[in-house]
Amino acid sequence: MTLIVTTFLAVLTLLAALGVIAVLVLAALGQLPRVRELLGPAALWLAFGVALTATAGSLYLSEVAGLIPCTLCWYQRIAMYPLVVVLGIAAWRRDGGIRPYVAPVAGIGAVIAAYHVALQRLPGLPSGACSLDAPCTAIYVERFGFVTIPVMALVAFLAILSLLLGILPNGGDSEIQEPT
Repeated sequence: MTLIVTTFLAVLTLLAALGVIAVLVLAALGQLPRVRELLGPAALWLAFGVALTATAGSLYLSEVAGLIPCTLCWYQRIAMYPLVVVLGIAAWRRDGGIRPYVAPVAGIGAVIAAYHVALQRLPGLPSGACSLDAPCTAIYVERFGFVTIPVMALVAFLAILSLLLGILPNGGDSEIQEPT
């Protein structure tokens, strides 16, 4: 069962990574206003879905699959778990003004996840926060040759950031209006 769940999460990670790349390319081409028209009203719900999926995935891996989270995994969880609540409330209320509160937390989570990815790929890096019981350099899950748990977390944080900074309409400063 763990193989199925982790493969499913890895596929979602690849799809989210493609979404992040698409936002970057569309921004470079000056096409984000058109995408905001289409996806803007759903941006908060999509960000909530990403945070909820990441949280559920991390809980599955530790509580069902029995993987012990390392210290950096805990720091990433500390950044991700509150985003479920905050983004869920913001999506429910259609509160586009949530950006200044969510973006820094997602940004910090992304930096921690990026460092964790680097630790796994370059084990010689200093990892003073990690323990012998749950080493940060250990790769317990790897799908498609590169999608590890920290890669999943990094992509989730980047997807949330792209949705909030690239897709959320009205500059993210007011209530989101449904298209007429």
